[in-house]
Amino acid sequence: MARTLSRIAHEILERHPDVKRLAMVGVRSRGVPLARRLARLVFEATGAEPAVGALDISLYRDDFTSLAAQPIMKGTDIVFSIDGRTVVLVDDVLFTGRTVRAALDQLIDFGRPARIELAVLVDRGHRELPIRADYVGRSLSTSHDEAVQVLVREEDGRDEVVLLQKGPTTGKPGTKRRPARAKAKPAPGRTSRRKR
Repeated sequence: MARTLSRIAHEILERHPDVKRLAMVGVRSRGVPLARRLARLVFEATGAEPAVGALDISLYRDDFTSLAAQPIMKGTDIVFSIDGRTVVLVDDVLFTGRTVRAALDQLIDFGRPARIELAVLVDRGHRELPIRADYVGRSLSTSHDEAVQVLVREEDGRDEVVLLQKGPTTGKPGTKRRPARAKAKPAPGRTSRRKR
């Protein structure tokens, strides 16, 4: 994970060397520590640290009414102006694209950035909206009966990305775990088989 984040930070700097006009905004919950790590890596490379913020998109989700009666709100924390800045939205997993859509809706309520880009640690596919990431740590081939879980040391005590097999009736992650690895495309004429 450290090497992956370092690569993403350098890719961001290649496109946006003016760090003063750059902001990293993490989507709660695990996008926030990832955004802070990227900002720290940018600082180590340049001596200048971009602004860092956090978005809680709970009230902007299109499935808000189907969530728990009282969803846990962790709060949005953007104490700087985003007007005219390049904002890199940071999230742990890109799946259907609906979380990113909600984050964009909320971010626009804070001002008019010059540009918004998306950085994700894992892109697992299965998009339902026309959204793609500008910076991707790893692309994983997954099925709908799998869940991708990102653990970060700031919240979970360790850095790890795992695939979880969902339960047959609940649709929730079960107990089967395996380390997540990027999938290579099979050679022509050969078939790939997923281990369960």
